Amino acid sequence: MDDGNGRNRRPRDRRAQLASVASELFRQRGYHGVGINDIAAAAGVTGPALYRHFADKQAILAHVLLTGLSDMEEATEAALDESRTESYERIRELLTGLAARSVERRDTAALWRWEGRHLDAEAQQQIRRRSTAMLAQWATVLLRKRPGLSGEDAELLCWATLSVFGSVSVHHTTLAKRRFTDLLTTLALRVLHADLPEPGERPTEPSAPALTFGRPSRREQLLTEAAELFRRRGFTDVSMEDIGKAAGIAGPSVYRHFPSKAALLAAIGRRAGDRLMFAADQALRASAPADEREALRRLAGSYVRTLTGPPELLVAFSADHVHIDEKDRPELLRIQRDYVAQWVRLLEAVHPGMDSREAKITVHAALTIANDLTRTRRVASRPNLVAELTTLLHAVLDID
Repeated sequence: MDDGNGRNRRPRDRRAQLASVASELFRQRGYHGVGINDIAAAAGVTGPALYRHFADKQAILAHVLLTGLSDMEEATEAALDESRTESYERIRELLTGLAARSVERRDTAALWRWEGRHLDAEAQQQIRRRSTAMLAQWATVLLRKRPGLSGEDAELLCWATLSVFGSVSVHHTTLAKRRFTDLLTTLALRVLHADLPEPGERPTEPSAPALTFGRPSRREQLLTEAAELFRRRGFTDVSMEDIGKAAGIAGPSVYRHFPSKAALLAAIGRRAGDRLMFAADQALRASAPADEREALRRLAGSYVRTLTGPPELLVAFSADHVHIDEKDRPELLRIQRDYVAQWVRLLEAVHPGMDSREAKITVHAALTIANDLTRTRRVASRPNLVAELTTLLHAVLDID
């Protein structure tokens, strides 16, 4: 930037600019797919100039995530100030503010959901501690509005609400900012108003039939073990030797079945898609003809049951998809889009006149709640989680 005298003038907030550029690159390519020089080049600076602001790439990611968390904390403090308004209005004000931030900064929402594991242990602990404390504030206000809830149930609803806002990071559908914000706020309020099932209560839909075809092949064993390792440790921290060892064979023998780790990840994605489509087909066949509401309810139940089974879905729909070879991505993207399209079609039939973009955003919010909560350690061990997730999906879709 020229200052008018022929000299380049450094932007006032170069640090924020670098962080913004880096967050977009991380979102597009994944944390491991971006180097310091990539960030510097995209920002129009040299590598040494970038190091004047951040010690390394990990420090940039930490800055982005902690800054985003600070924004949410400030919004929470301002909206939940007890001296100002009645609790329900404070809740709505908070949700509207968080929805607007999510719409404005979709890249930060994506990093929050997928890339936090790349921080050092201290930064991860700080994010967990502060986010848990913030959600505890939300739960405290919610309990005043709904005193019949248990503390654990209030916490579950607050985590699910956070997922509604994070859902904007998993798709590219958009609306005018005000309309988008209002929709997310409405979906969040549906979550907070949801009546969770009693302990031991099960969804009314029949369980999906078990897929048993005898002893799995070596290839299937490798897919199963790799999916579990990727789920626990992430794609980049797992080697072919690790996968072979878990399946009881030598690392080099894995290459007889898969030419690369990326090919293995793509195969996991295809198998996840097959499981989803099979479960969806069973759910839709069991529904009464022309009863889209029942079909959508059964589809939601089938998704939750499939998601809480083998770990393929958690891997296929995680940030690790950036490591899949370019040649395999179109097929996997088509599988996901075809599956989501089933939900959107049914939702539009249940709610005639709903805008197709609003339907897509609503469906993604519902799916993200299930995806996130099955990965959230504080709630994933709840004994009635399958019924609770199904109930939350019904609430977001407004099909109860």
